[in-house]
Amino acid sequence: MKRTMVLKTVAVLGAASLALAACSSDVVEDTTSAAEEVVDDVEDAAEDVADDVTGDDECVSAALVLGSMLPATGDLAFLGPPEFAGVEMALEEIDAAGGVLGSPVTYIEGDSGDTTTDIASQTVDSQLAQGVNAIIGAASSGVSLTVIDKITSNGVVQFSPANTAPVLTTYEDNGLYFRNSPSDVLQGAVIAAQAIDAGVTNMAVIARQDPYGEGLAIATVKDFTAAGGTITSDILYDPAAPSFEAEVAEIKAGAPDAVTVIGFEESVKLVQEMIKQGVGPGDIQLYLVDGNLSTEAFKDFPKGTMKGTVGTVPSGSEDLTAFYDRMQAFDPALTDYSYGPQSYDATMVIALAAQQAGCADGVAIAAALGDVAGNGGEACSAYADCLALIEAGTDIDYMGVTGGVDFNEFGDLLEGTISINEYTSNTEFGEIGSITAVVPLP
Repeated sequence: MKRTMVLKTVAVLGAASLALAACSSDVVEDTTSAAEEVVDDVEDAAEDVADDVTGDDECVSAALVLGSMLPATGDLAFLGPPEFAGVEMALEEIDAAGGVLGSPVTYIEGDSGDTTTDIASQTVDSQLAQGVNAIIGAASSGVSLTVIDKITSNGVVQFSPANTAPVLTTYEDNGLYFRNSPSDVLQGAVIAAQAIDAGVTNMAVIARQDPYGEGLAIATVKDFTAAGGTITSDILYDPAAPSFEAEVAEIKAGAPDAVTVIGFEESVKLVQEMIKQGVGPGDIQLYLVDGNLSTEAFKDFPKGTMKGTVGTVPSGSEDLTAFYDRMQAFDPALTDYSYGPQSYDATMVIALAAQQAGCADGVAIAAALGDVAGNGGEACSAYADCLALIEAGTDIDYMGVTGGVDFNEFGDLLEGTISINEYTSNTEFGEIGSITAVVPLP
């Protein structure tokens, strides 16, 4: 179910002076001139590290070996099915068009687990031993931070479709870490603007204590206060805590107009405690985020509990309805679609970069990612069309299902889109607006 809502207030937030362009479900892209300043330093950084990692310029990987490290288990497992589906859909299209460098892609599927386990490290060890050139994942920023050094020090590209923690922007990664979901500096600004536009003057923010939760909470608090709001509580919690009674009591004591909950699957228990203490949805406005916006998580709540709850999630500057239909046809069991499009686009740009480089080495792929995804070439979207252009010697600009995939000098998205959604029942939500803007640096 989709309605149209136009944000009434434009907030100018922080040193970046970010003008948030409000729009309906047909996204109107931000026209700020900063969007035109595509930075080419990613290619230079990747080339500079080539000698350190490989010791020479000779290509040693004539065929692409791609790994995934996505949440089949753990506290983000609800995001696993759409992400795996996105990768597999892209690979099906790539191989049908002739593969990469004349060969089918070798795909090694892997679980990321979460930060309470060592599953991600085991997955990476196994995939490195099998000669992967690039790994798609993790979904969790915290998980990525546990394995990024191991991946990038081996000359392998790590490309996350879902990492949003601001700390990853400037993390030392040998020029081999990329992501195509915007940093939470943008999502925090959108949450703040949405709350201000809805008339919220006093808000509590409660977030899981990890790189994702802390980064998004900092951005939300900063931008909400900069726009004139008051933060009544700013709480970090242990996601493994047996109870959230004390944290919710602190929220209640501040008498906020709204609460933003930044978490993963433990958010269910937290919202249950909020309801118990009279500060849940139905009592005051609740805002959720990409880590807990789910059609399944709250299905056992009393009927209508979540109606009116608002949640944000990175999406794309293009209408994703048709792609979601493709995902559903590909995997009829899907109930959530978050980050499936980004996983699809990540797979595509990795394959195209290897084709462009004429080599599937991780360093070669990293050096070519900027070339295929935003350096002013001829626009293309279907893999077969992009491949034909590359083989003809034509520069390309891959336009993904989420829109453009232009990177800044840190391997982050230059411009991102955040979708704003509202629950109509415990298991259904629909987009009511979206914001596309240049992603500010932390």
